[in-house]
Formats: sequence, C-alpha cells, structure tokens
Amino acid sequence: MPPKRRDPSLLKGQRSLHRPWSQKFSDAFRGLSRAVRSQSSFAVHLLAAVAVLVAGGVLGVSLIEWCLLVGAIGFVLVGEIFNTSIESLAKAVDRRQHPRLRDALDMASAGVLVSAGVAAVIGALVLGHRAWDWLGAG
Repeated sequence: MPPKRRDPSLLKGQRSLHRPWSQKFSDAFRGLSRAVRSQSSFAVHLLAAVAVLVAGGVLGVSLIEWCLLVGAIGFVLVGEIFNTSIESLAKAVDRRQHPRLRDALDMASAGVLVSAGVAAVIGALVLGHRAWDWLGAG
C-alpha cells in the first residue's frame, strides 16, 4: 500500500475533508460554543427560547404546536450562528470598512431579524391561542 500523501489543495492549518465523524462533531460543538460565548444577542435568543418553552409547558401546547415552537426557535438560533460565522469571516478578511463586507454583514443581520420576526409571529399565534383558551376567553 503506498504511503498517504497530503492533499496539496489544503493550506497549512486547514482540515482534511477525510476526518472521522467524532472530529466533525467536536468541531461543530466548538463552533456552537464560540457562537454562544462571543455573541450577546445569542444569550437574548436563548433566554427568549426558554421563556417560550416554559410558556408552552404551562399552556399545554399540542405536539404539532411544540413542533412549530421548537422549529421557530431552531430557525432563529441557526440564523444567529450563520450571522456570527459571517461576522467572524469578515473580521478575518479585512478589519477596515469595506462596502461589500458591510453589505454582507447587514444582510446576515437582516436574516436574523427576519427569522426572529417569523418566530415571534409563530409564538404569538400558538401561545396566544393557547393563552386565550387557558384564560377561558375562547
């Protein structure tokens, strides 16, 4: 068997595409940890997620409603992670003001804004409907 050759397309410090799954999961959890620790807005989204989950438990939402709520929460958190990754990449590319980088950062932030808005509407519809019934007004 011939010796393994390094992939010449990889630059120093880059990871091989042929890594074990355990390393891929480790890298993903490291990325999640970096996103949570580096973004104060991530903490706000997590706090809102906990509040929604508690409200869903108190109001006795159905399985389908849980799916909608958890999906909306995931949608926002994924948007925040992508926004954080684009911010990190932009800082690595150039720390000076550049109109194209600004546009990319603004669009990534808009993605989080849209996802949070959609999640808020889903939460208001599901929890509002349940709260209305719970209060006996329905």
